[in-house]
Amino acid sequence: MSWLRALRETARSGLTVERRRLAPAVAARGALGLALVIGFSLALFGPAVAASSAFGAFQAAIATFQRSWRPRPTLALASGGSLAVSTFLGYLTGAHTVLFLALLLLWTFLSGLVWAAGPTAGIIASSNVAIMLVTITLPTSVATAAGHAAMIFAGGVVQAALVVLLPVRPWGAQRDALADALAAEADYARRLRHDPVAPFDPVPLMTARSAAAVTPRQARRRPAELHGPRRLAERIRPVLASLADPAVGAPAEGPQRDRVRELLAAAGEILDAAARAIRHGEPVRLPPAAVAALRTPDTGSILTDRSHRAALRLAALLGDVVETAEPRTETGSGAEPGTGMGPGTGSGTGTGSGVGTEGRAGALSAPSSEAAPEPPEPADPPGPLGLPAPRTRPTLLRLAPLVLAQMRAEVRPGSAILRHAIRVSAVTAAGYLLGLVLPFGHGYWAPMASVMVMRPDFSQTYSRSVARFGGTLVGVALASGVVQTAHPGTYLSAGLAVLCAFGMYLLMRTGYAVSQVCVAAYVVFLLGMEGSGVTQTVRDRVLLTLLGGLLAMLSYALYPAWETPRLRGRLADWLAASGRYAAAVAARYAAPAGPGSPDVREALLSARAARVAWHDALGRAVHEPVRHRGLSHAAAEDAGHALAEFGRAAMLLEAHLPERGAPPLPAAAGLAEVLREATERGAKAVRERGEPVWDDLRETVAAWDTEVTDPLLRKAARLLLDALDELSAALADA
Repeated sequence: MSWLRALRETARSGLTVERRRLAPAVAARGALGLALVIGFSLALFGPAVAASSAFGAFQAAIATFQRSWRPRPTLALASGGSLAVSTFLGYLTGAHTVLFLALLLLWTFLSGLVWAAGPTAGIIASSNVAIMLVTITLPTSVATAAGHAAMIFAGGVVQAALVVLLPVRPWGAQRDALADALAAEADYARRLRHDPVAPFDPVPLMTARSAAAVTPRQARRRPAELHGPRRLAERIRPVLASLADPAVGAPAEGPQRDRVRELLAAAGEILDAAARAIRHGEPVRLPPAAVAALRTPDTGSILTDRSHRAALRLAALLGDVVETAEPRTETGSGAEPGTGMGPGTGSGTGTGSGVGTEGRAGALSAPSSEAAPEPPEPADPPGPLGLPAPRTRPTLLRLAPLVLAQMRAEVRPGSAILRHAIRVSAVTAAGYLLGLVLPFGHGYWAPMASVMVMRPDFSQTYSRSVARFGGTLVGVALASGVVQTAHPGTYLSAGLAVLCAFGMYLLMRTGYAVSQVCVAAYVVFLLGMEGSGVTQTVRDRVLLTLLGGLLAMLSYALYPAWETPRLRGRLADWLAASGRYAAAVAARYAAPAGPGSPDVREALLSARAARVAWHDALGRAVHEPVRHRGLSHAAAEDAGHALAEFGRAAMLLEAHLPERGAPPLPAAAGLAEVLREATERGAKAVRERGEPVWDDLRETVAAWDTEVTDPLLRKAARLLLDALDELSAALADA
């Protein structure tokens, strides 16, 4: 992609306004906290302290909007506390240009490294630097620096207290993540009706898994219906694929295929019903037609062999999903919610809240005694009240050394995070010095714009730079026009600032440009509240913002961290992880350990993470103005499709893993070993721009055909080899 086209595409992305579901109640709560802080500070301490404390409350509320699974009060307190420390140090050094510049370089460099811990931490750290540049210009003395910092932290405390006192849809983010995972499964089931080999995007399942990790405090309060459906959704996916795929299931056409389509449609409706119930915390309302389709007694006479067993397993798992999705306040005796159906359902696989054969879950179980039991996922031992022990998330204190370790790990040659930290610190310092030299006054607008728009990747940095300039142009022009014509007093300026903050909270998810209109106006009104910056013209503020954006864009052009040259490495990582997953599945046939084998699960999660990293990198590389350097976009797409097919073939094998104690298949051990070794060698060849070969795997699969009688296993092994051959063909055309 040329530079001109890349700039055009990123500019269009930055100025895009999306139609998103708004959260006015949450926005109003954040604005209320800001209003309380400003009003209290104005009444007791005056405009200067009020401006400082307002920035703390403003930033703490923004932190609660970030996509994080930590409790919102914790995010508000962390934001307020870190901003208080940043501002306090800025106050102490602000009167000495050299000292403050040294602090700015260090603080900005560390904020860049913090992106290693994730976008939420990176955004909070970047905002701390930007707000520090503003707050240290407020009239104060060193003696009152601690008081200002304390008021900033108090702003975070107020926002945290309001989250506790005025809860708005508690556990809403976790509910949405789990509901999205079930809805993705429902959509997958419907797509399989028309395309039996349709791909599945694992991101919703990965997001739900992240949301399921809780701190010890959260674990004591998590609603019961958020415990089990995610694991069940994970187990439903391979069953759906196995039921639909004509290579290992029902023929492509005929009565069996028609029956499979009915079951898939019913599964989609029931999964959607469970998703709606979890999202809104209400009882599950099952579609009668879908329940009837799953309970049709002639399934056994229509479907045969593995298709029939897959249909029975699907009905049992769907019953478990429905049962665990039911809101409840306490656990029934003799049941284990989150792991299976419990007594009385007839399937022997579910979660069991005491629902019998006439209950909702039992209504989904097919009337047959042939339903094969599935043990629960064994990785999580049972916790209190019979619930499975939750995945734990470290508290903030225990998280600190982990974040430091992640930051240290990024201090190495070739790290995109390290390059970002160097870029953002150099640009912020340059913008600060230029702001001092230029005759505009209040030069913090330039470095503030730079630190807020810069991200570790090209497309976000450039799109946000354009959006920041456009939003600031509109916001500053409107707010400055109001200040210079209406001359609002202290309290009216404070009220206008709160109104702008409410608009920002309300619209921040619709687009960066829209939110920046409100942010720019907020800063103008807040500083105008105590007379700071009133004399600065619209032209000065806009030119300084433009300067900051241009510095950010120029820095990425001069010191980039392109994703395109690293695509082969990302692809090799995905190939190696997929090979380990397929090998772990094959090894379970040689040593049966049941469907919930921990090593298979761990390998699957690693393969998913590698796949998502590949797709994220590919998405960023598309917008980069650099040549492909050995892997064209067409070849990348073909290679990605081949590895997706390889993963699907492994998933078909996983769908029919033998039960614990089943007769072992010795030949599977050899297949597992060859799969692992061949994919590792293939990954090395991909990294070195070579073409992987699969001769040893081809010989093993040929011998496999003669030693194994099960048609499913024979077909799945051939599918694995065909997918790797497709990968080699794609790389040969690169």
